[in-house]
Amino acid sequence: MKRLPFLLAFLLFLLTGAAAHAQRIQDASFRTVGYIKSDGTVQDASFKTIAYIKDNGTVQNASFKTIAYLKGSTVQDASFRTVGYIKGDGTIQDASFRTIGHIRKDGTVQDASFRTIGRTSDVPLSRAAWWFFFR
Repeated sequence: MKRLPFLLAFLLFLLTGAAAHAQRIQDASFRTVGYIKSDGTVQDASFKTIAYIKDNGTVQNASFKTIAYLKGSTVQDASFRTVGYIKGDGTIQDASFRTIGHIRKDGTVQDASFRTIGRTSDVPLSRAAWWFFFR
């Protein structure tokens, strides 16, 4: 009986811990389409690992092959070619500096025509930009 509070607390941690340490990616209908965990693991809605984002900004697919680099406000492909830019105001531009989307402070993600295409929950700007525009 002494272990019951511990077991209940542990079960509560298991049930809520994954959600508390993951940043949620949602589509325009508020359906969760993926997660970016605090360790950089990127999962789809079924919790299948599809990529990893390392602390240095390297993005690897599930087979650990490098597919992109997030370097400050620049997104590069695996060959170090710049494919996009992330401006401080949340504007996302392609390599030709054409605006391809926006990420608002409230987490709303919009395309170039300001149509809502998704939402994020506490996802760093560069990671959200990669998910929605460069993945």
